[in-house]
Amino acid sequence: MNPDRILAIDVGAGTQDILLWEADQPVENSVKIVLPSWTTILSRQVQEATRAGQPLFVTGNLMGGGPLVSAMKRHLQAGYPVFITPRAALTVRDNLEQVRERGYVIVEEAPDLPSLVSLVTRDVDLDALEAALAPFGVSLPDAVAVAVQDHGECLHGSNRQFRFQLWREFLEQGGDMVDLAYQQPPACYTRMRAVQHDAPGAILMDTGPAALWGILEDDRVSDASREGVVAVNVGNQHTLGVLLRGRRILGLFEHHTVLMTADKLVQLVDRLRAGTLTDAEVYDDHGHGAFIHPDYSPGSGFDLVAVTGPQRHMVAGLGYHLAAPYGDMMLTGCFGLVKATLELSSR
Repeated sequence: MNPDRILAIDVGAGTQDILLWEADQPVENSVKIVLPSWTTILSRQVQEATRAGQPLFVTGNLMGGGPLVSAMKRHLQAGYPVFITPRAALTVRDNLEQVRERGYVIVEEAPDLPSLVSLVTRDVDLDALEAALAPFGVSLPDAVAVAVQDHGECLHGSNRQFRFQLWREFLEQGGDMVDLAYQQPPACYTRMRAVQHDAPGAILMDTGPAALWGILEDDRVSDASREGVVAVNVGNQHTLGVLLRGRRILGLFEHHTVLMTADKLVQLVDRLRAGTLTDAEVYDDHGHGAFIHPDYSPGSGFDLVAVTGPQRHMVAGLGYHLAAPYGDMMLTGCFGLVKATLELSSR
């Protein structure tokens, strides 16, 4: 049976975008919140400790690194120690020996030091959210869905290649987006599994696929998807472009947004649509890769290019469609999480 209420949380590098979907009211009337992500919040606390010259103790769960890891790196470079528990240390690298090599001191409990600043790592804090909403008479539902960017556990070799190998295997196995929504994430998705520790029973997705499913809630994209669309999510960290027909992904590329320009994005989209984009050219440009399924036939549909994501301003003036499901681009990933949760619940 489908749930009547769903809490969807899309965790990015800069923000956590929150939607409380309720079946009996218009989506436009839903509770919606855009807050700083926990990696952003914790990075600010690290910066304050660095300015004050204070040692750090980091404990908690594996989470997305991003700004937090960058801030801790600068803290170490400034000559101040970072003590970190093994579970929290996986936020830095999957291999704990590599964490030690970067200067972190891995400990089981906090050292007895004056002025020690303690941080707790996690991607999702339902208790904090519940407390924030309680004064407004809003309770949290049992059904929770969360999107995080999960590279997959890679103990050796190229993290980029490992992540894209997972993408390739998904396309080779059919490319249905519902297979990217997990009631029980595969063992390699350690960040998703960490979220389930903090939000038991949650549905999990990667942020890219969640945004792609959400983009289908845009009316123009939904109409064009029967013939195929090129859907692009320009996130704060990753840019993901796919050949999408219905719910099936027939080809894709993934790159780093910091290396993206408008001209480069146009070239990637055009070569993806033409079926000529290669894995090597994306990887050699320090992206993740590209793959196009043999079932894809260039020239058949895929005229519309629809773009979402917080860095979508990059495509301004290119003639691409800026998708905004229910008039709210920032919650595109949340809308995708809701659709995925309803799909899994109906099975």
